[in-house]
Amino acid sequence: MTELPVLTDAKLTLEGRVAELTLNRDDVRNILTGTALADDIERCVDWINREESVSALILTGAGSAFSAGGNIKDMQNRSGTFGGDVHRVQQNYRQGIQRIPLALQRLEVPVIAAINGPAIGAGFDLACMCDIRIASDNAVMGETFVNLGIIPGDGGAWFLQRLIGYQRAAELTFSGRVIKAQEALELGIVMQVVAKDELLDRARQMARDFAAKPPQALRYAKRLMKLAQRQELPDFLDSSALFQGICHNTEDQLEAVNAFIEKRQPEFKGK
Repeated sequence: MTELPVLTDAKLTLEGRVAELTLNRDDVRNILTGTALADDIERCVDWINREESVSALILTGAGSAFSAGGNIKDMQNRSGTFGGDVHRVQQNYRQGIQRIPLALQRLEVPVIAAINGPAIGAGFDLACMCDIRIASDNAVMGETFVNLGIIPGDGGAWFLQRLIGYQRAAELTFSGRVIKAQEALELGIVMQVVAKDELLDRARQMARDFAAKPPQALRYAKRLMKLAQRQELPDFLDSSALFQGICHNTEDQLEAVNAFIEKRQPEFKGK
């Protein structure tokens, strides 16, 4: 295994085959603009994609918030990401926060958002970019951009409607309202709501369950799920057949079948 990447505003740990990325700017409620978190997330994703010993990622926040989104003071002052003419601002978005959805979209392993507190604006969208979301019972979340006279410039409108459908996504986007964890569960935004002190244990258990599967098959399954979002059925079936041919020729596939027949726990080697 290669060394963990050096991060600035986030912490990355690895236990077994599960990586855990913690947004570590509690002093500013883990905002995604005006910090190095976009750099850190992108660097973490690229490292995982190269590191075959990692099979799952947990994304969470340090302190009381998952992420409060953008820097409101910079918005007020029209500085940082939000400073400059139209050309400059759009370049700031493309070269800054928009690198996060592009990174998470190319991540080759399952990623679980452990929403430990408020996930607001871009912070909410960050959670929606993950494969699975588990929320603590004190979490609140909202697509709140319209309240500040802006739109979800980080790609949130793309992710949210694919997650819960156009009508429900439209209501949340047009109203800018903040919802509690239980309503997020009812809407299908989060998969599970747990007590705050149980959140990371639940996310880690799920990540370990994923990571216990054949590593190559797990990565191909993740790639296949993403391809299904953008390919027409005939092209998608071609991709499925190709990935299946690869899986059928791995040592782990034969080990999985033998273990099933022999009623024992498999031992996968990622080969």
